[in-house]
Amino acid sequence: MSRFSYVIFYGDFDYSLEKFSAMCRTIEDNEPAEIIVIDQNKNGRELPYSFDVAVKWTGSGEHTLSHEINEAFQISSCDYVVIIDNRYCPVYLKKGFGDILRIALKKHKDLGFLYGDYELIGEEGIKEVRLLKHHPGRLRDMQDYGKVYLVSRKALEETGYIDEEVKYKVFYDLRLRISEKYELVHISNKYSGSLYSVESPAAGHNVFAYLLENKEVQKEAEYVLTEHLKRIGAYLPPGSFYRERPPERKDCPYKASIIIPVNNRPDFINVALSSALSQTVKDIEIIVVVNGGEGDPTADEVRKYLPGGEKFVKDGPEVRLIVTDVNNIGFCLNLGVEEARSPFYVQLDSDDRLKPDAVEKILNIFESDRKIGIVIGSYEVWEQDSQTKKIRRLMEIPVVTHDEWTEENGRNNLLRINGAGAPRAIPIEVIKEMGYFSINDEPYSRNYGEDYEMVLKISERYRVGRIYEPIYEVIRHAGSTDHMIDQETIDRNDEAKDYMRLEAIKRRKRLNKRKETEG
Repeated sequence: MSRFSYVIFYGDFDYSLEKFSAMCRTIEDNEPAEIIVIDQNKNGRELPYSFDVAVKWTGSGEHTLSHEINEAFQISSCDYVVIIDNRYCPVYLKKGFGDILRIALKKHKDLGFLYGDYELIGEEGIKEVRLLKHHPGRLRDMQDYGKVYLVSRKALEETGYIDEEVKYKVFYDLRLRISEKYELVHISNKYSGSLYSVESPAAGHNVFAYLLENKEVQKEAEYVLTEHLKRIGAYLPPGSFYRERPPERKDCPYKASIIIPVNNRPDFINVALSSALSQTVKDIEIIVVVNGGEGDPTADEVRKYLPGGEKFVKDGPEVRLIVTDVNNIGFCLNLGVEEARSPFYVQLDSDDRLKPDAVEKILNIFESDRKIGIVIGSYEVWEQDSQTKKIRRLMEIPVVTHDEWTEENGRNNLLRINGAGAPRAIPIEVIKEMGYFSINDEPYSRNYGEDYEMVLKISERYRVGRIYEPIYEVIRHAGSTDHMIDQETIDRNDEAKDYMRLEAIKRRKRLNKRKETEG
């Protein structure tokens, strides 16, 4: 019968010793072979709970967390180690926890890492947290894998212990390393099937949370991912595989096409159109694709900007209207691309605004290098008051520059980041070359990530041009796709983009294999 070493942390926690002891009792209920304590207290090695099995101590606070966890593995006398990350909140194991681990090991002969769904005990009661099953495309460092992990010592030894230079993203490095050669097993839950409980208040989801992280943490996550990509053959070295973009059409009457897909937003489309009509570059076109059918009131708002309409601008950019009855954002973008009479597509969401010089700056970047296949700008985050409808700049959120988009490593780092920046501008011929925008034909896609796949593909073969000053304004409001988003939608969106990452990993491996063969 498999026996397990249990690794826990002990220090000056924000929760009581009573709760720590309650956690220890749930560990003892699962008959551990031994307890390994990582000391973070530095006040003497004595626990408030007395275990009936051997207790080993490690850690001193003088080394990185990765060093201390590696040492815990090395002093373990068992083939499998259970790590409980109780640094910030107590974790209570179910009594059947150890038994399910033993069954899992009999079922999965190549198991290197096991994690499971859990219960979150908060102020509003108990919430069941369901995690996503691992695959090679799960590369985001902020993906939730829970607080308890079963790790095979053999797997860790073969794939290499955690990089001891890593201070923050220790468990990210751990699971990526093991995933390279061993199976990551997830025990899911439908009802009352969680493996453990975590006592912690639920935090609201913030899609901009990563922006507020310490830059050192972000750079470390990039380092961990980059090393992983190198080990699996999916890393793209700086400048590799770049080529010149296809020549632009010569018969285009306009310099750029601003394409706006929209569904039932008559109150916002005027703001977006006004910003497009105010561009310093005037020889552009604005293509609005209304996808709510003729009954969508947005179409009538747009018609006001057409010849004969009350808001028609005689000497301004031409506004064109396409109406369809299929609410599919990627499909709408592709319709606009097919109708475009310019060399370049420029993004504008129906509830956002372009700065007046946005198109001008985008075109200047494209003109600087024919190996640039996409230009990505920076944006400010604004918010509309639900009562007054006034819009204000959210100063607490810095300008979103996506600094991870470095010339040297941006396209690799993109694989752990959900956003690619805005606005995005792409040569029309490159869009066609890449196979057009996703039309919800990817698994889990529901009007989400239609251009993320495009950015991934383009970055593999072309340079990414960057504009670091804000040229775009994202306006958050009650109907925004990233405002008050529920967990089910978050998970579905993550599934969609992680599948796109999985496909990107496959493409990148093929590129590198081809280079090796030809070289």
